[in-house]
Amino acid sequence: MMPYLKLSGPPYEQGLCQGRALGEAIAHNLELYFHRFEVECKLSPTEARERGRRYLEALRRQSPAYTAGLEGIATGSGQPLVDIATLNVRYEIVYHQFGHEAPNGCTAFALMPAHSADGHLWMGQNWDWMEGVQGALQHITEPDGTRVLAFTEAGIFGGKIGLNSHGLGLCINGLVSKGDHWAGLGQPFHLRTYRALRQRTLEEAQKALLEPPHTSSANFLLGQGAKAVDLEVSPMGLARWEDPRQLVHANHFIAPERCGIEVPPIEWLDRSHHRAERLEQRLRAVEKPGLKDLQAALADREGAPYAVCRTPSPEEYALGEPYRTIVSVIMNLGTGELWISDGPPHENPYVRYVV
Repeated sequence: MMPYLKLSGPPYEQGLCQGRALGEAIAHNLELYFHRFEVECKLSPTEARERGRRYLEALRRQSPAYTAGLEGIATGSGQPLVDIATLNVRYEIVYHQFGHEAPNGCTAFALMPAHSADGHLWMGQNWDWMEGVQGALQHITEPDGTRVLAFTEAGIFGGKIGLNSHGLGLCINGLVSKGDHWAGLGQPFHLRTYRALRQRTLEEAQKALLEPPHTSSANFLLGQGAKAVDLEVSPMGLARWEDPRQLVHANHFIAPERCGIEVPPIEWLDRSHHRAERLEQRLRAVEKPGLKDLQAALADREGAPYAVCRTPSPEEYALGEPYRTIVSVIMNLGTGELWISDGPPHENPYVRYVV
């Protein structure tokens, strides 16, 4: 079963507790990422750490609180701070390289209250990433009383997929565009998700995610109450999407030309379109989906291995670069419940938690 941590106090204390509790998993993730930086991103450990060092200097200015969290993780796990910083900006490092290489990604949804079985807003996603990455579910009580229930990778501070006690939910998708460049040192992806999950309103969360400058592309699916909004962000522009029934997003811009966004011609985008279309179909096949319908939709294997529920292909194993669904998350924002599977949901059960 996936580790479940209860954290509280100021950011340094939260990081310290994560570092102590997940020390072995953090060491494992650092070894895995530095290896994959070399294999897939053609970056030596020295080059990766230099990018992490430069971003750490920027983070000290952008968010002393987030930096304190990183310092706590480093102390608790016994790992060098620069390595923890490099891990926390691995999105910027990896996706910058993926503008020329082939990443794999996630499929997310939001189902509006008027179209769900119980009349609540539901959100969820499969998070597909490098096989072997270890994570945890964190239940965090902030000093102001806000509670956050969110998934994170071991060694990454704050959380990136989850909900809070104000009924705010967040799902994410990686995106690439030709304007992405890590050296712009804009607010990194994981700092944005950390800030968004601690907001009280949908408007405040959008503001946290959209604060300029944007030097890397990403998609953020936010919901609260009866409303959900999808935000496609790139260095060149922003697209905001809403729909009265449901929103679905994978790892491609829905209409990049509307925002002047130029997308590199990468083969994997076809797979992203397939996953989005398939999840859209599964959700529309039921008049008012409930939990079991949502679980079945995220466990869909049509088009395997490049399905909504992702498993590695033989070619990926041959290259030493396998990807799979690491976790599947479903959230009821009306009741504060979250279900999570530790691995692909067609093989692993969902476990229920409450914020």
